[in-house]
Amino acid sequence: VSHTDLYSPFEPRSYQLELALPAKKGKNTIICAPTGCGKTFVSLLICEHHLEKFSQGQKGKVVFFANQIPVYEQQKSVFSKYFERLGYRVAGIYGATAENVPVEQFVENNDIIFLTPQILVNNLKNGTIPSLSVFTLMIFDECHNTSKQHPYNMIMFNYLDQKLGESLDPLPQVIGLTASVGVGDAKNTDEAMDYICKLCASLDASVIATVKDNLEELEQIVYKPQKFFRKVESRTTDQFKCIISQLMRETESLAKSIYGELENLSQIQNREFGTQKYEQWIVTVQKACMVFQMPDKDEESRICKALFLYTSHLRKYNDALIISEHARMKDALDYLKDFFGNVRAAGFDEIEQDLTGRFEEKLQELESVSMDPSKENPKLEDLCFILQEEYHLNPETRTILFVKTRALVDALKKWIEGNSKLSFLKPGVLTGRCKTNQNIGMTLPAQKCILDAFRTSGDNNILIATSVADEGIDIAQCNLVILYEYVGNVIKMIQTRGRGRARGSKCFLLTSNADVIEKEKINIYKEKMMNDSILCLQTWDEAVFKEKILHIQIHEKFIRDSQRKEKPVLDKENKKLLCRKCKALACYTADVRVIEDSHYTVVGDAFKKCFVSKPHPKPKKFSSFEKRAKIFCARENCSHDWGIHVKYKTFEIPVIKIESFVVEHIATGVQSLYSKWKDFHFEKIPFDAAEMSK
Repeated sequence: VSHTDLYSPFEPRSYQLELALPAKKGKNTIICAPTGCGKTFVSLLICEHHLEKFSQGQKGKVVFFANQIPVYEQQKSVFSKYFERLGYRVAGIYGATAENVPVEQFVENNDIIFLTPQILVNNLKNGTIPSLSVFTLMIFDECHNTSKQHPYNMIMFNYLDQKLGESLDPLPQVIGLTASVGVGDAKNTDEAMDYICKLCASLDASVIATVKDNLEELEQIVYKPQKFFRKVESRTTDQFKCIISQLMRETESLAKSIYGELENLSQIQNREFGTQKYEQWIVTVQKACMVFQMPDKDEESRICKALFLYTSHLRKYNDALIISEHARMKDALDYLKDFFGNVRAAGFDEIEQDLTGRFEEKLQELESVSMDPSKENPKLEDLCFILQEEYHLNPETRTILFVKTRALVDALKKWIEGNSKLSFLKPGVLTGRCKTNQNIGMTLPAQKCILDAFRTSGDNNILIATSVADEGIDIAQCNLVILYEYVGNVIKMIQTRGRGRARGSKCFLLTSNADVIEKEKINIYKEKMMNDSILCLQTWDEAVFKEKILHIQIHEKFIRDSQRKEKPVLDKENKKLLCRKCKALACYTADVRVIEDSHYTVVGDAFKKCFVSKPHPKPKKFSSFEKRAKIFCARENCSHDWGIHVKYKTFEIPVIKIESFVVEHIATGVQSLYSKWKDFHFEKIPFDAAEMSK
């Protein structure tokens, strides 16, 4: 069932009625059925049945949770079209819009409410929504996420505390939807059953609904794509890699000459250039540099900044090697040229000049290697061959090409566009929203627009994606899925495999690494283990199952409560914030003020001299803020990104991010790093307008 059929009320299929049955009887149910069989429609049937039984005076209230906004948009529009005709009110709030909406009226005034889960977590926490008893039905989309500290689990903790506590208020019915409950790290069916029981306990589900009586009908609709494994060969000689590796060795030894103990800054051993492991090594070294200390503060600042620059360059070189390994050298070289262009445009101190010089010395040679047609990447030839073959067999083919990193998405798009043999392809890209580097993430409207183009028109016939399209986004007519050096876990695999929805669809796994093929075969085995475990659990007596679930819930609550008591101790001592790159003093925690629980500004005139600002490339308004400028460390040659300058109500103030600073304990001189403000437990003084006007 593609989503387009859902708008008109149509006859549900037998297997959809079968999936909806336990839930219609009022049982808490996990519905586990393949991607593409119309689980949204099943939840719609359950919802309609649920709302109709509240005719006399009392009213049903349904909340539907979706994690990803493109998914949320899709489900919400299906429900709106269906239920508004029946006189029910459907509305939704997600992340960005939440601050401007009074949530309680919103819940009060609608019958079916769509939320991203964190909003409910926040509103339960601050008491705006007193209890989950305001709802009569909760539907969790992609419910396999209900684990650890995920917002789904936070909502269910609240539910279970009420279930196991004194309250007599009725709890809502719970429905979970998923293509795959997963098996965690289970090695055998017993462990898999334990894992699945734990998920049922987390969702308080007493039934797992799967299609059993109507399998033939289901298999007519959801085709499992054929799976093909292709082992592809990497380049035999790699001149590009030799040159870049030489540059990396030089950069590493420069870093060692500045700081001899460099090797001891990270536990990660035998790192190879051009791997994720090297990337991890760089990250741990960068973190260690930021808290490292010397008696001579100027010396400390010089060394920290130098190491920051060296490691940043090493990271870019490493990225380039990964691009060149899976795409063309040309794309990797363009990536580096971009980077060095940006370096030149920013601070450009002696070290940067030196590193840029070293790169430019090799540029001529790199250019000629990357232009040499005989040095082309053999993996791309295999990819090209598969694409030619498949589009020759079926010119109407729609493809999703999954790759590991965002940089590869761009590189492969350029390769397709520049390849005359692939002129029949019109590539689009789909990547997630990324924090690290503002210009490479994709905004939601852009994601939505690409998906629409892919779904409806012949604009794009191949979509190059990182993992975002794995979960839940409906791409109906895609009949070829190519996993290019890309594997996920078992949930990902079932989800991805479900993405190829058209008849006769195929799924290729292309990899130069035999282990990857092994891993994928393990995934197939885990999928079988999962299905066997579910079948076994379904034979249990329901009362016995409920008893087992209750035991798990009591045990988990006991663990939760004993951990909860250890509230973080607030450290009331004043501390210094230093720039993470050059260690310049920025401000003291006593001057930090918190706005609306989540944004941090600095008061006083001293701080104004510590930063410089540049107009923001993408100024925009969010809730009561207007983002106007970016702020950077004012120390000569540093210009480390510290955050933004905003207009808040009538005030023009800086908003800083803790990940740009090192925190130094004044008395002991100990330094620590935090990536999020919420992990930093200092005395947080709320922002006060009166204080500002003094």
